[in-house]
Amino acid sequence: MPSPPPSPSPERTRLAATLRELKDRTGLSLAGLAEQTTYSKSSWDRYLNGKALPPRQAVQELCALAREPESRCLALWEIAESEWTWRPTDAPSPATPPPPSPPPVEDTRTGNRRTAIKAALVSACAATAGIVALAVLLLPGPNDDEPQPPPSPSSPAAPLPGARCQGAACEGQDPWNMNCGSPPDTLLEHRTATGAWVSVRYDKACGASWARTWHTSVGDRVEVTADGATYRAEIKDDIDAKNYVYTAMTATRPGTTVRVCFEPATNGERECVDGRVP
Repeated sequence: MPSPPPSPSPERTRLAATLRELKDRTGLSLAGLAEQTTYSKSSWDRYLNGKALPPRQAVQELCALAREPESRCLALWEIAESEWTWRPTDAPSPATPPPPSPPPVEDTRTGNRRTAIKAALVSACAATAGIVALAVLLLPGPNDDEPQPPPSPSSPAAPLPGARCQGAACEGQDPWNMNCGSPPDTLLEHRTATGAWVSVRYDKACGASWARTWHTSVGDRVEVTADGATYRAEIKDDIDAKNYVYTAMTATRPGTTVRVCFEPATNGERECVDGRVP
């Protein structure tokens, strides 16, 4: 006897609730959404009810129709997408999955990313006020990256469609705002002595890298360095601690060594690990 379909995860449920609020804001029906986007009426029905994970582009198109900044809702989308990638497709295993590995959100020196995460959780974009406790459930599994593309034999190619910067133009920028994370490669991932995780992300189209951290505590700090440029992010409150926090980007190219360092708020030593851009 076939087993019933699995219920939507908390991450997907929250994303669907957010998208429903945006749809209501547009005043469009499902048919209207289908006419003004590249997705069908039946697809939108699945996305808005949490039956399927929408493509990143669908979230962007709905944000545009609702006049909602993309970064707020893309923060929720990345968490749901990471969880979706990690979730097994066959029969459930009796064992508990291993501790989550890398996958997103950005706290730059100007606070752009942290603002986006907070807004995604507590602003009007977060549709259902009752779903407040994201906690550890929102942290995805070990690998949400697609296979890495082969290294370029020469200089980076021109930015792909959607990339808003490349190389030096990405220096100090927010990867979300510059469309540099869809999806990026993970150069390394490391679990620190405190149990927090760090990783280095790299986007070939943008020619830039950044660091991210999760499972953190308030006061923890992460920084990324490459070719002299250093960018830092700090876990400033419980909302940050329950989500991914990112640094700003630094321009990198094939062969560049990228270092990520983690500084715990208390009772721990600074830890640094290096990754290399392929």
